[in-house]
Amino acid sequence: MSYAYDATRNEHVPEAVAFPQNSGQVAEILKLATAHGFAVTPRGAGSGMSGGALAARQGLVLVMTRFNRIVRIDADNFIGVVQPGVVTGEFQRAVAGQGLFYPPDPSSADFSTLGGNLAECAGGPRAVKYGVTRDYVLGLEVVLPTGEIIKTGVQTVKGVVGYDLTRLIVGSEGTLGVITEMTLRLRAQPQTVETLSAWFVKMTDAARAVAAILQSGIVPRALEYMDKNAISCVKNYLEGGVPENREAMLLIEADGSPGQTAEALEKIEKVLADHGGLDVRVARDPDAAAGLWRARKAISPALYTYGPHKINEDIVVPRSRLPEMVEKIRELGQKTGLTMVSFGHAGDGNIHFNIMLDKNEPAQLLAARQAVDEIFDFTLALGGTISGEHGVGLAKAPYMQKEISDAALGLMQRIKAAFDPAGILNPGKMRL
Repeated sequence: MSYAYDATRNEHVPEAVAFPQNSGQVAEILKLATAHGFAVTPRGAGSGMSGGALAARQGLVLVMTRFNRIVRIDADNFIGVVQPGVVTGEFQRAVAGQGLFYPPDPSSADFSTLGGNLAECAGGPRAVKYGVTRDYVLGLEVVLPTGEIIKTGVQTVKGVVGYDLTRLIVGSEGTLGVITEMTLRLRAQPQTVETLSAWFVKMTDAARAVAAILQSGIVPRALEYMDKNAISCVKNYLEGGVPENREAMLLIEADGSPGQTAEALEKIEKVLADHGGLDVRVARDPDAAAGLWRARKAISPALYTYGPHKINEDIVVPRSRLPEMVEKIRELGQKTGLTMVSFGHAGDGNIHFNIMLDKNEPAQLLAARQAVDEIFDFTLALGGTISGEHGVGLAKAPYMQKEISDAALGLMQRIKAAFDPAGILNPGKMRL
């Protein structure tokens, strides 16, 4: 059934599905769940990559897609009040129509919902300059597992009254409460946006160029990379094809006033030239730029050309350590014989690391699991984290204690118990 799986391709069949339309209905459902002890799993579009929307302990899936109203856009105060079932891209287009800008931009923006973005604290390409979802959430309406409806946060730029429950709930993966309305911070729409691409003979050269761009003081709007395997599976999207003997591509955006954007592009092109960048091209018009982004966003689904299954991780390392991580991934691919693909948000060190395999082959599955273990250990040794934007959910729960101490996890479990004494809301996620 449609509500039994998500983008992980794993399946957990719930016992029932509900489609509430208002906060009162959500409250009544959660009161019943607390009284009778059945699990409730909140769900948006089901596009998550960590299993956060799967009914791990059966029970009820609470589908929030009927909460699909943009309540208001306040251009004078740069805020938007919106319900969680609104698709992210639709909200972005709505605010752009009023000269405003909502920066968080996950690759799934055309189909993921804002509620899911908040639950996982989604990032995206623009995080290098503008930050992630949590940086744009001012306040929330939330239904607690016991049925109380609370308001958190503010609708103003500043506000420090009480604990910051808003930031606690954002990124809690639906384990503490059900978001039914959000107040989001907006920005003015940049006057100009320019996009350029550059190719490299070696992936490590591309990684060093990324570090050099950022160390030069330039803050691009986006700084993405694709390795040779990622490029190969989307080459038909790339106008002009792929130049010979290239292992990597950078996709870079700059924005601001016309003068600021032109100055940034000039500096970026110089850094690229100094660090092995070849075939550097500025997109000639918005359609050409959109074509480059279509290629970038098509990578994840196109990877299945390499195998029937994939293990998809989203590690983050300090940006200066990116060349070391790129080299580690290359070594792991050689050691295991498995196809490994990396791409992602080089500007903030967030690498989407994919292992392609046939899970029905025990040797491949064992090698892939060992590779994940090794890559997580290496990530943490570099000072990184095992998840930058996909969350923990079910997929990373077995690895959580590599990064989170027993004392910290115990505190999280006590917070969970304070919000959800019966343990009914999205149980099993993040080991909670």
